Amino acid sequence: MSIIAENVKAILAELPPGVELVAAAKTKSPAEVLEAIEAGVTIIGENYVQEAQAAFAAVGRKARWHCLGHLQTNKVKKAVEIFDMIETVDSADLAREIGKRSAALGKTMPVLIEINSGEEGQKAGVLPDEAEALIRTIAEIPNVAIQGLMTMGPYEGDPEDSRPYFKRTREIFEAIKRRGLPNAEMRYLSMGMTNSYRVAIEEGATLVRLGTKIFGLRF
Repeated sequence: MSIIAENVKAILAELPPGVELVAAAKTKSPAEVLEAIEAGVTIIGENYVQEAQAAFAAVGRKARWHCLGHLQTNKVKKAVEIFDMIETVDSADLAREIGKRSAALGKTMPVLIEINSGEEGQKAGVLPDEAEALIRTIAEIPNVAIQGLMTMGPYEGDPEDSRPYFKRTREIFEAIKRRGLPNAEMRYLSMGMTNSYRVAIEEGATLVRLGTKIFGLRF
């Protein structure tokens, strides 16, 4: 059994019921992506449309495809052809472009709203205090289906440092769920990466995005 397969099987055995693994495949080859799928991964996450195109050409629909990176509007046309979910929607303009391009393909695109839970200037995402207004706006856009929230948290350091980010995002998630807004289903809470996924799960994550823990270090 390959290292990738061993890693995937160990992670899947550890995840509690109701938590799904997204294999974050940034910079990884289609062959490595296929190894992960054959070991039991059902969702592949890609940061860049160009990389996703190459992997998708080799792998096809053997897995679901999630967009994990910041999506530029000029890449949306290709993105909606490949991805089954876009986790990083943080503006109405982006959502409108996704809706327009999805309509042209006769599909509705599931999206997560990205929350900048640490209110960090260098990070994408809507600020927590502005999340509900944005969700209400996007919920009215045809061919876009809001299915939850996503947040990043710190990339490294003590995993406990991530807890306030995850807790804040979960609080928004639960508040929106209580509102019962049409076309704003709070089904998925995507939080936590290799460094912090265990804390994220404790705070309610239903999707965890692991790259290094599956594929090894990126060089």
